[in-house]
Amino acid sequence: MTVETGSAADPDPATDRDVVVVGGGVAGLSAAVFTARRGLDTLVVDPGGSILRRNAHLENFPGFPLGVNARRLLDLLGEQAETAGADRLTARATRVAVVEPGDADAPADGARFVVESDGDDRIRTRYVVAATKNAVGYLERIDGVGILDRGKTYVDTDERGRTGVDGLYAAGRLAEKPHQAAVCAGHGAEVGVTILEDDDAPFYHDWVAPDGYFSDRDRPIPPGCEEIDEAERREREAASLDAMRGRFAEPHPDDQETHPSLRED
Repeated sequence: MTVETGSAADPDPATDRDVVVVGGGVAGLSAAVFTARRGLDTLVVDPGGSILRRNAHLENFPGFPLGVNARRLLDLLGEQAETAGADRLTARATRVAVVEPGDADAPADGARFVVESDGDDRIRTRYVVAATKNAVGYLERIDGVGILDRGKTYVDTDERGRTGVDGLYAAGRLAEKPHQAAVCAGHGAEVGVTILEDDDAPFYHDWVAPDGYFSDRDRPIPPGCEEIDEAERREREAASLDAMRGRFAEPHPDDQETHPSLRED
C-alpha cells in the first residue's frame, strides 16, 4: 500500500512499526522485501527521487541480458515490496530520534526510534534502515552513528550494515558499497536478513520448495519456507508470466530524467 503524506489513509501520526526503511531505491526496497516477507511490519519512507531514475538504460542488473529500463526496475521492486506486505509513505525523513526509556514515545512493544518526516509524520519503530544515497541529515543528532566524509558522505557500518546504534542499519551506497544497482540491491537484502537474525527469531529460510522436498525426508519445513505442489507451481508461474507481459508490454510512461543541474525550468 502506498500512503500519501497527510492522507486519510494514515490518520494516526504516531504509527508503530517493526521496521522503517528510509529511502526507496534498490537497497531500501530490497531490505523491505525481506523484512516484510518475514512478517515484520515494514514501512518505506521515500519522496520518490531515486538517482537510478536518471539512468538511461540499466545494463548490468542480473536477469536482464539486454538491459532494463531503470524506472521500470524501480517500479517492479516497489511492487514486490508491497506484495511482500510493506507499506510505502511518500515523504522525506527529516529526523530519526532514539527513544529513551520513560519517553512518551516509548510504547510497551519496545520501539527504539521515532522517525519524523516533512509531512509531520511521527513513526515509532524497532528498527531503522538508512538507505538514502548520501543524505545523512536525519541521522546527525544520534549519538553513536559514525558519519564519514570522503568527498561523499557515508555511514560507518560493519559488513552486515550494523551501525554503532543498536537497531539502526545502513544499506547500499550509504554504507560505502560500490555505486552499482546490483551491489546495492544485494546489500539491502543482506541488511534485511541481518535484521531478521538480530530479531532473535528462529532461523529463517526464504524459499519456495517443491512438494515433498522436506516433508518426504521426514524433515520439518524451515520457518519462512513453504512446499507447493505442481498445480500451485504452475499457477504461480502463470501469474508471474502474465504480470511480466503486462509490465513490459509498453515503454515506461515517465520521461527520461537527467542531472538536476541540466534541467530546464
